[in-house]
Amino acid sequence: MAASVLVIDDDSTVRDSVVAYLDDCDYEMMSADSAQSALSVLENETPDAVICDLKMPGMNGIQLLEKLSESHPGLPVIVVSGAGVMDDVVRALRLGAADFLVKPILDLEVLVHALRKALNHQALERENRAYRDHLEATNRELKLGLDELRADQQAGRQAQLRMLPEPLTVKGVACEHRLQPSLMLSGDFLDFIEVDEDRLAFYIADVSGHGASSAFVTVLLKNLTYRLKRNFQRGSSDDVVMPEVVLSRINNELLASELDKHLTIFYGLLTLSTGELSYSVGGHFPMPVLIGSGGARFLEGRGMPVGLFKEAQYECTSMDLPDDFRLMLFSDGILEIIDEPSLNDKESKLLAMASQSEGNLDSFWSIAGVAGHEEVPDDIAVATVSRGGL
Repeated sequence: MAASVLVIDDDSTVRDSVVAYLDDCDYEMMSADSAQSALSVLENETPDAVICDLKMPGMNGIQLLEKLSESHPGLPVIVVSGAGVMDDVVRALRLGAADFLVKPILDLEVLVHALRKALNHQALERENRAYRDHLEATNRELKLGLDELRADQQAGRQAQLRMLPEPLTVKGVACEHRLQPSLMLSGDFLDFIEVDEDRLAFYIADVSGHGASSAFVTVLLKNLTYRLKRNFQRGSSDDVVMPEVVLSRINNELLASELDKHLTIFYGLLTLSTGELSYSVGGHFPMPVLIGSGGARFLEGRGMPVGLFKEAQYECTSMDLPDDFRLMLFSDGILEIIDEPSLNDKESKLLAMASQSEGNLDSFWSIAGVAGHEEVPDDIAVATVSRGGL
């Protein structure tokens, strides 16, 4: 579609020649012999550009520009001025004129070039304005989406925290935990389970990835272990007291859920009367640290992650714990904040910090400087199961 141009000049010869030339260049032409007449035209139609003489009787070009800058902002105006009125040209440019030409215009192609440049600039301004509007609208939608996501994350985090256990003491064995959440909803989880009067189960797990799907797996985990305990109390299943079977059950349920999630887990069962600990490992790292009178050491064990392979097999390891002991369980987020170059160095540092803390959760939290890392990349979960005083 051809651009429309309004020519304003009190000299009919100049005005008609410009209109005729631009009409031959396929512009839609309008004309006015004064600024006042031009304003009347502009009340009914808005051209794409204006060519305006500065020196006209009555309202001059400067006064017209002042009105156009208010009533038609962004309308490109090319001013035409005779020699010797450069002060008016400067004022016109400050008022937003797109270009100026000096009379007489001997080659009207110069005017065509100026007109094309002004129209192209106007089109570019419109595109930029549309892009800015689109970008602002997109940013508003993104902010709303982020606010909703943040609210969902917070709600999911609160639901997840409510599922965590309260501190527990059974026959002199104390169970505690602390969790430093990451910025994103994550899948670190732990629990203490009173199986019966003489047995205590506990586990720490780390679900792969972040977000709602990872958090949902912790709900599945909590629900499964609750069902296993209930079945045991009803006498329908002994699975909950067999660590390797618990891991197999979790493995099967995760695969059946088709959530495309897996987890690492350490699951232990402590017989309170004898001090026997039975446990099974599903790819969990780092291993728990056992602290006793003889020092601190990592428990031994290995196994495949849970929820990856249908044919995964899990083993059960048994050992006798001393009368006085501290067992510390960690999620792998603790390794993220240990400033050591290699994984072996991080493990060594972790063992040293656990030993220095003597298994005291508050002391370890301080030694490791967990509280000083407000924005951790992954959840940091630490649980302790202890008896006696070292």
